[in-house]
Amino acid sequence: MQGPSFRDLTLAAFAERLSSSDPVPGGGSASAISAALGASLVTMVASLTQGRPKYAEHAMLCDVVAPKAKALTNELFDLADADAAAYAACAFALKLPRESFTDKEARDLQIRETATVAAEVPLRCVETCLEALKLAEILAGRSNRNASSDLRVASLLLEASADGAAANVLVNLPLIGETDWTRATEARVAELMREIAALARQTRAVVEAGEARPPLADLPEQLGA
Repeated sequence: MQGPSFRDLTLAAFAERLSSSDPVPGGGSASAISAALGASLVTMVASLTQGRPKYAEHAMLCDVVAPKAKALTNELFDLADADAAAYAACAFALKLPRESFTDKEARDLQIRETATVAAEVPLRCVETCLEALKLAEILAGRSNRNASSDLRVASLLLEASADGAAANVLVNLPLIGETDWTRATEARVAELMREIAALARQTRAVVEAGEARPPLADLPEQLGA
């Protein structure tokens, strides 16, 4: 992929590239960027809770969540670039003229290999959305109440982004053919999306209820810290 990383573009410049007739960036990169915005909101909510005496009992939680959410944001920006590169490679393979390949199997193998990468990248995006949603759900009811609506927005962005990324996983599987890996990947996507939907609903329900939740016990274990 030519040009700067998407993270280095202005929002207007990224939107301009997205609206062009070029095949990349497309929905996969847009999903990753949207998810990065959602993860950034999680970082913001944790940051707005840190150092507030009113929320002192959740200080350790926010001290762990803030850098973890920020790291997920950076990972999602990287995935936006990786998705564009993976799709471009797969599209190139699909356009290879059959007559230039004396061995049809070599061409088909190249298509399968690039399609596999084009499925693996958005799968990582779905998984990263899940990790960010776990942090959003944990913060709900345990963070600055004035920023609770931002957790709702984060949950909406992350759920929608995961749905978009999941679609990009599934659309590439037929190019690979039915294998143990594609069957396992399809099942994995369904499992991830069920968990994501449940976490997003739970986050929004807690926000809408407006009730405080008790501090987490065994914080390091629950956050993988």
